[in-house]
Amino acid sequence: MVLPTEAAAGVAPIVLQGDAGGGEGAADMAHGGALSQLISNELGAIIENPYAGAVLVILAALLLGKLVDWALRATLNVWVKNSDTPLDDLALQHLSGPIVKSTVLYGFWVAAVHLELDDPAARVFVLRVIQTLLVLIWSVGVLHLAEGFLRHASKKKGKFKIVENRTFPLFSNLSKLLLFGVGVYLVILVWDVNTDAWLASAGIAGLAISFAAKDTLSNLFAGVFIIADAPYRIGDYIVLDSASGGTRGEVTSIGLRSTRVVTRDEIEITIPNAVIGAAQIVNQTAGPSAKMRVRVPVGVSYGTDVDRFREVLMEVAESEPLVCDAPEPRLRFRAFGPSSLDFELLVWAETPEDKGRLLDSLLASILKRLRAEGIEIPFPQRDLHIKEQQSS
Repeated sequence: MVLPTEAAAGVAPIVLQGDAGGGEGAADMAHGGALSQLISNELGAIIENPYAGAVLVILAALLLGKLVDWALRATLNVWVKNSDTPLDDLALQHLSGPIVKSTVLYGFWVAAVHLELDDPAARVFVLRVIQTLLVLIWSVGVLHLAEGFLRHASKKKGKFKIVENRTFPLFSNLSKLLLFGVGVYLVILVWDVNTDAWLASAGIAGLAISFAAKDTLSNLFAGVFIIADAPYRIGDYIVLDSASGGTRGEVTSIGLRSTRVVTRDEIEITIPNAVIGAAQIVNQTAGPSAKMRVRVPVGVSYGTDVDRFREVLMEVAESEPLVCDAPEPRLRFRAFGPSSLDFELLVWAETPEDKGRLLDSLLASILKRLRAEGIEIPFPQRDLHIKEQQSS
């Protein structure tokens, strides 16, 4: 492939690997250089001052960019409105900018050719800078477009089995790494950098980095396994074992390096994926249902009418709005305690985040109702006997 910068600048062209000897690609790129040279020659016949001509080309490029932007929005908006899929909206949103900017940069390209700098190296440098800007502009545009496509695919449940909410972070990060690598490779080609020495030292550098960044790499691989194995998803409530901090909260982000969890105290905690990969995780949201069972221990005195006590507690549980109707509340007689009959009321909350409010409301209702019914809740008591000693 022959870069148009050298063809336009009139110096020895840079032949990229895989396209030596010309071909259709080289002919197309050479045509781009010939076009800019033709525009420069025609402009030179009209305006003798090259600097005035360059300024005129830049102004014309800015005006042409505005016209291209208007034309894209005027013509494509009609087509987008008649389409049912949002993908064309994403394409118009993220690709119209790079197209307009490329048009403007081509004007700068023509202006640089028209200046006819005496130093060929300076001409090549200017044109390579313009090419580098083009690579950056299109890399960012394609990155945003790929991000939008992946996000759209992740929201289509059942249509795309691979890309879904739990795997979206993985594919998003992989697309960023891929586009970053392609962008770097294109910049290297633009500047004709000899990569032989880089490749020779890559093995040594990789070995040194693997030892220096072993924690980061362990987090990276653990993140890939977490996304693939899906022990939890975004929006799930998880609890880590005590050895890993005993954190409980809602998962808000799953990245390649770490997982973010927001606790009930509205505090965001960033947990390295290597820690989560080695921990026992309790997913309170997963399973057949997101409902969570809440246990309420209640102790009453030995003189209590057990049948009446059961009726009272079931009435309290059934009247509580935060308690689920299915499964139904249950009351279990657990043990004969040292000073009380120990019962346990089992109810279900709709979601794990309702557990705290449900327990608060239910305990208050139970206390008020037991007092109204005259049912005693025993508590430990100690009698202190003071023995008097006779004076000698």
